[in-house]
Amino acid sequence: MAHPTSPESGPLQLVRAPERPEFTGKKSVFLAGTTSKIGDEADWRDNLARQLSRLPITVINPVSPNWIDWPEEITFAPFREQVEWELDMQERADIVLIYYGPGTLAPVSLLELGLCACTSKAIVCCHKEYKKRGHVQIVAKRYGIEFLENEKDMAAAVIRKLGSLNK
Repeated sequence: MAHPTSPESGPLQLVRAPERPEFTGKKSVFLAGTTSKIGDEADWRDNLARQLSRLPITVINPVSPNWIDWPEEITFAPFREQVEWELDMQERADIVLIYYGPGTLAPVSLLELGLCACTSKAIVCCHKEYKKRGHVQIVAKRYGIEFLENEKDMAAAVIRKLGSLNK
């Protein structure tokens, strides 16, 4: 059964934590970044997956349906397994798209950027009201990472980067 953000007819494979399937897409994109959503609005990851749904790619969504306010302790198995899954999937991915939304410091997302800044995998989208925007801009500039100003440009940036990977 397909996930709601992956239409039955589309070739996109959507992988959600903690799944570890073989990737069926020609390339893969890990959706890192802000996980908080406001009210009833759709999560940015679901919106992006819908926009990319006709592409033969694997989209990796780290938001676990089982996540609650877990203690962030290495001895708490569900937390440790989630973090290890995220690290594994970021390493496997061809592209890591990192979104920094408003109203959060997103310290884990800053860590994610640090982990992939030198790999040429990253694309960054940073909301103008993100509190650490200057830091993200400087890292992006230093390492030649595409820097997007808003969410509406994310799908096009992923498509461009996929095109450059196929050359």
